[in-house]
This record gives sequence, structure tokens and C-alpha cells, in this order.
Amino acid sequence: MAADKVAFITGGNKGLGLETARQLGKQGITVVIGSRDPEKGAAAAQKLKIDGIDAEAIRLDVTKPADYKAVYDHFDRKYGRLDILINNAGVSREDFLAGNKTSVTSAEVLHDTFDTNFFAVIQLTQTLLPLIRKSPAGRIVNLSSILGSLTLHADPNSPIYNAKAFAYDASKAALNAFTVHLAHELKDTKIKVNSAHPGWVKTDMGTDAAPMEVIDGAKTGVRLAMLPDDGPTGGYFHMNDPLPW
Repeated sequence: MAADKVAFITGGNKGLGLETARQLGKQGITVVIGSRDPEKGAAAAQKLKIDGIDAEAIRLDVTKPADYKAVYDHFDRKYGRLDILINNAGVSREDFLAGNKTSVTSAEVLHDTFDTNFFAVIQLTQTLLPLIRKSPAGRIVNLSSILGSLTLHADPNSPIYNAKAFAYDASKAALNAFTVHLAHELKDTKIKVNSAHPGWVKTDMGTDAAPMEVIDGAKTGVRLAMLPDDGPTGGYFHMNDPLPW
């Protein structure tokens, strides 16, 4: 029953994360949002509660591994498990409209981007996995991007061929590799692991130039979080459509 499930959404106090929490909460799931700023997290949780959603916020700065243990202890103590993990928190340190700057992308930008978009996701997921294993049907959703598709980046006829933000794109390609490898490790369990491309969405990162509203951008992640037992694992999706790696 959805009403018995608990979900954790990183970077959940605004944008896609908050909308994902809202859509899951509307299905009767208890949602816990992770936020670097406890006050902003509490305010976001209060908005969800006004909508009739069972919600709470906890402090999580994904770049600070010391926070992970506190998150684990919270779920272990209060819920005894974790049913859904949405790895939503992400950053970009590049101008997506500046053209291909691969040859001058600094080590600092690469490290900063990978720390949040890749290494933090892995370490947090590894920390929480024992709790997800206790769920009757655990779901892990990694918020990727179509910009992580090497197949489409290499295709001159693809819509993203000229959209080359090297650090961000590489971090999402690496995240997709994590999805594939973790899904394979867990293939004989009830846990499903998938990558979601939300679309180009009107968020702080996507800007107002994006064609998609946040309410639609959250739909792919929510669908993957609610997959039935016979649903896919180790996949890369936008809405119902698989994307090429």
C-alpha cells in the first residue's frame, strides 16, 4: 500500500525535488525531504502539509558525508526502513549556452560537479541501502539527464549534439553507469534502480527558457519510484520512453 511507504528526496525543498515530493505525497506516501538549509526544508515541508501530505524535512548537505549517518539514524529510528530514494540533488557549474569548452574546463569545476552529481549519490545510496533492503519493494531513482547520453552526444543528428557542458554531461554519464551496475548487483532482489531524465524544466538550473513545467518534469521520477514488481530495472527513461545510453 502506498500509504505504508516512506520516500526520501534529496534537494527536496524546491523545484523538481519539491514537486516530486508533492506528487508522491498525493499518492499517500510519507515524504521526507533533504535540504542543506533546515529552515528552507521546514518551510517546504509545511507547504506540503497544507496540501494534506504527510511530510517532514531533515538536514542533508550531500557534499558532507557526516550528514549521511544522521539521515540513516533518522530513518532507522522512526521508520525502520526506506522504501523510495530519489537522488535528486544536483549542480551545474557551467553555462549551457556558452558552447563546447571541454579543452578549458577546469579541474575545480569537474571535481565540484562530480562531488555532488556522482560521488555523493554513490556514498549516500550505499549508506542507506541496508534500510532500502528492508523494504518489501525498494525503489532507487537517480535523477540523470539526456545530456548523460553518450550515444546522443556522438550523433550529429541528435537534439543534444551541440549541447556540450563537459563536467555536467560527464557526471550524468557516470551516474548512469552507477545505475546500471547497482541494478545488476540487486537484480535478484525486489529493489529496482533506474535513471530518470526529467526533461528540460523551468527550474533554477533549467531557467525560464525551458519548455517544460515543473509539474511535468517530476512525472518520470515519480513513475519510476512507483514501479510495480514487474517493472524495469537498470534503465534510463524519460516519461515512458527508454533513452539510449
